[in-house]
Amino acid sequence: MLTTRQLFLLNTAQTSSFPRSLEVVRAEGIYLYDCSGKQYIDLVSGFAVSNTGHRHPKVVGAIKDQVDKYMHLTVYGEYIQSPQVRFAEKLASVLPPSLQSVYFVNSGTEATEGAMKLAKRYTGRAKIVACKNSYHGSSQGALSIMGNEYYKQAYRPLLPAIDFIEFNKLPDLDLITEQTAAVVIETIQGEAGVRVPSPEYMLQLREKCLNTGALLILDEIQTGFGRTGTLFGFQQFGIVPDILLIAKGMGGGMPIGAFVSSHEIMGVLKENPILGHITTFGGHPVSCAAGLANLQVIIDENLLDGVPAKEKLFRKLLRHPRITEVRGKGLMLSVQLETFDQIETISKRCQEKGVIIDWFLHCDTALRIAPPLIISETEIIEACRVIIEVIETL
Repeated sequence: MLTTRQLFLLNTAQTSSFPRSLEVVRAEGIYLYDCSGKQYIDLVSGFAVSNTGHRHPKVVGAIKDQVDKYMHLTVYGEYIQSPQVRFAEKLASVLPPSLQSVYFVNSGTEATEGAMKLAKRYTGRAKIVACKNSYHGSSQGALSIMGNEYYKQAYRPLLPAIDFIEFNKLPDLDLITEQTAAVVIETIQGEAGVRVPSPEYMLQLREKCLNTGALLILDEIQTGFGRTGTLFGFQQFGIVPDILLIAKGMGGGMPIGAFVSSHEIMGVLKENPILGHITTFGGHPVSCAAGLANLQVIIDENLLDGVPAKEKLFRKLLRHPRITEVRGKGLMLSVQLETFDQIETISKRCQEKGVIIDWFLHCDTALRIAPPLIISETEIIEACRVIIEVIETL
């Protein structure tokens, strides 16, 4: 009889030739547990997904309650489904007045795709500006605005009329013109190794888009729902996007995403043609119920309040001659070393010692630190002890 691992390799499509192959049988809070009962501190949060921790009781309760009522009913946008309505209302209540129309999808990639269509439809323009070393998803439209040719070359031809600028470089903003439909940019670049822009850059980007009529699409797929210390990253820069992309930390572990805009902009999807954007499972009632509970937990448990102190503790403890820099905001951090071999070795040995850590798509010389927001001081100390201990063995 084949083992679960053998079946994993036999029947489950693989994304690389070297998967981690950690068989997790249970997850709780900040911890994962394998089939032998070994406990792991999860410093990755399923890639910035489990902001309120794995299986938060209130999120699980909301899921169970909704399953007892109904699950999928019809395609998005036709029936009035209470979980969608209530979650959209709650999101609107914590967002600026110009971001009140929520279009639910299944993932961050789908949010990107919907927003690109929306921007082209609203402006009547074709050109999109994106950033080098950006990541917005892996479908063909999202891949077209990924700023790394290595991941794109095998899938060309992709979408035309895409211009790339350097992130946080003011002179490049001149590439945004009256022909630009939208600028798609991460509020903080994630897969580039957590690159935080200057406030001046973000303000001038916002102004440039206003002056040219280009829509500003902020990708908060990783930064959203408290990861940087505010509910959304743009709140730290004094700007508001025309379209907001959210996903990952949105559903408490359930698959969900959304693009959010004004009623005026979103309204163009209703006609010429009707059903300008459609999705079967977008806004799934179980995911929306989980998302509402997840957001309520972030608010009710004041999870944002503890983020700055936790960031400070990570920065204090992650000091070593081999660590050249710690970048980021809140609990979205990047620990810069020197080589990929170091990163690969540290990741493997940390896992052996019960700490899950990873690297970045466009920056394979840095370690990713993105734990659940509920991580305690004691747990941070233990995780950092293991990381430093492993670095000492290099």
